[in-house]
Amino acid sequence: MKCPPLQPARTSSAPTLEYFFAVKKFWVFCFLVLSSFLLAQVGKSSKPLPASAFKLISVKVTGSSRYSSEEIVGASGLQIGQIVHEQDFKKASSRLGETGAFSDVAYAFQFSSQGTKLDLQVADSTKFVPARFDNLPWWSDSDLTSQLHARVPLFKGELPVAGTLPDQLSDALQALVVEKNTQCHVDYLRSAAFNQAIDAFVYSVSGLAMRVGQVEFRGTSPVESAALQKAAAKLQNQNYSRAALRVQAERDLLPVYLERGFLKAVFSEPNPRIAQEDSNEVLVNISFDVNPGSQYKCAGVKFAGRNIFPSAQLSQLIQQRAGEPANDVRLHEDMQAIKKLYGTRGYMAATALPIPTFDEANGTVSYVVEVVEGDEYKMGDLDIRGLDSRTSARLVEAWKIRGGEPFDASYVQKFIDQTLELLPAGQWNMVPHVTLDDSGKTVDVTIRYDPKDR
Repeated sequence: MKCPPLQPARTSSAPTLEYFFAVKKFWVFCFLVLSSFLLAQVGKSSKPLPASAFKLISVKVTGSSRYSSEEIVGASGLQIGQIVHEQDFKKASSRLGETGAFSDVAYAFQFSSQGTKLDLQVADSTKFVPARFDNLPWWSDSDLTSQLHARVPLFKGELPVAGTLPDQLSDALQALVVEKNTQCHVDYLRSAAFNQAIDAFVYSVSGLAMRVGQVEFRGTSPVESAALQKAAAKLQNQNYSRAALRVQAERDLLPVYLERGFLKAVFSEPNPRIAQEDSNEVLVNISFDVNPGSQYKCAGVKFAGRNIFPSAQLSQLIQQRAGEPANDVRLHEDMQAIKKLYGTRGYMAATALPIPTFDEANGTVSYVVEVVEGDEYKMGDLDIRGLDSRTSARLVEAWKIRGGEPFDASYVQKFIDQTLELLPAGQWNMVPHVTLDDSGKTVDVTIRYDPKDR
């Protein structure tokens, strides 16, 4: 019979007390039948079991495809050769269930004069996410995972989204840090995008300053290497954080390849190596392995669908030319130019997305730009701030787009430039702010005027 985690188990005894079974719950009928059976048999047992019967001689585990029997037994807290009683099995079952690694845990055990045999039946949980180590430069990921697995048998690089296993890993990681004679405190965060499920557990240490030293690249050509070193200069001397370096690689380093036609270039995780270390600070050198992939040439850019602007007019905003290396950076700048063009007609939420099609045989890529125009927005309220009432009234009068007319996003800067002579004498800072009202499909404009410091 079956017994999930965290639930007390009942046992049944045969005349020789040889078999005990732990179960999760009983229906009333089963309870009455089993109780009657126990009462009928209890008087027949006359020979007590020897002490050797309570020595754990084997544990058989079934039901898991994620973990080995040795890993599960190690996590249970049981050891072959120890003296055991049913309470030990209940504790082991609860311990496994509380980790969150299993959706169900059941046990059955058998006493004999040779010793106790235990059967564990488990069902793996399905929701696991990676564990990431942000600023622990003393170990590689593989070495750290191996050392933590030795201390937390159920950790193999991933953690269940619920349960105590993330805390067990934190405690084990703290012990490893202490062994390094480093005064750091280990913390972890549940990583998740806004309104999304947990996608990772991120472990980090605090209490010790860490800075980025040299940044190196492996697998690059001399041309790209020089450009990468230039782009990586801003990484030096910043706080060491693999998460931050990962974002900066995507933002600052990957464009070195994307603008040269290497559209499938991939950077590895930042690999740390301690350059200097004392009780106050650690200097960490970083290396990236780069796989540039194939270089692609542009085979053409076309526009899909019917738009308020003809394709010929939109094509004039595309700087990418057929036959040249595909420049993904420039192409996305062109998409922003298209978005601005739609903004001049009040389509403030318009988007332009280039969809690539790769021809691996010829080493080319062609694009179809999908434009989603969205709704047309009208002029809402104009608010002039920081000036006297008379000047503010004059500026409001000079504003050409009236309420209810289609908004022109390009007009705001034109207005600022064209009305400088209406301002009081002196130098002014002008800060415009545009607010979209999605419910009414209107645009409110606020322009603040502040005198410059003399």
